Amino acid sequence: MARGYRFARHLRGVPPGEAISAERGRLERYFDAHTTGPGIWKWRHYFDIYERHLSKFVGQEVHVVEVGIYSGGSLPMWREYLGSGSRIYGVDIEPACRTYADEGIEVFIGDQADDAFWARFREAVPHVDVVIDDGGHELHQQIATLECLLPHIRFGGVYICEDINHVLNPFHSYIDGLGRPLNRTRLGATALHQHVASVHRYPQVAVIEKPDQPIAAFDDPRRGTEWQPFW
Repeated sequence: MARGYRFARHLRGVPPGEAISAERGRLERYFDAHTTGPGIWKWRHYFDIYERHLSKFVGQEVHVVEVGIYSGGSLPMWREYLGSGSRIYGVDIEPACRTYADEGIEVFIGDQADDAFWARFREAVPHVDVVIDDGGHELHQQIATLECLLPHIRFGGVYICEDINHVLNPFHSYIDGLGRPLNRTRLGATALHQHVASVHRYPQVAVIEKPDQPIAAFDDPRRGTEWQPFW
């Protein structure tokens, strides 16, 4: 770990002339065009992450939970991006956020660190495909939200946690620990493999993708007839 950290710290940057400019995606264009009304506050590099992991849900019947409503602007953003078949569930501890409920948008008031709140939420919302944690950003809140909702997300779903700031943020260590057992494939598929297909790390963001279907086993078949005698 220490060597990898040192290597990351000493990598040389890419010369400006080699940078590739990318066209803005739909979410970023929506954000830039949203100059009035309920506020949206996002790091700009998040939009590429959203598009990469959420584009497969566009036009589908998808159920999205966003923790942390704040000024309410992102709730209709998800609805516009994903389409009329989407259902958006905003979660916040501030009762005043109820005002952001709208067509296709439902608001739940509760503490994201409270397991009992999430138990009631799971009863009220039996299907969840996407969780976006932009809530209180404290370790105990992030852990409670992930542990209460990850098993509840349907196959093919996505969990996103935002604003994991600073190198020593303890949630980085939590995600590292969660992902390590994925490599125990020689022992066969475990319960973890039924819930986690991959873990992605981005600046300030962690993304977990669930498998599209249950995994019965891992195998490593061979093909071909000619083999080197080195093994």
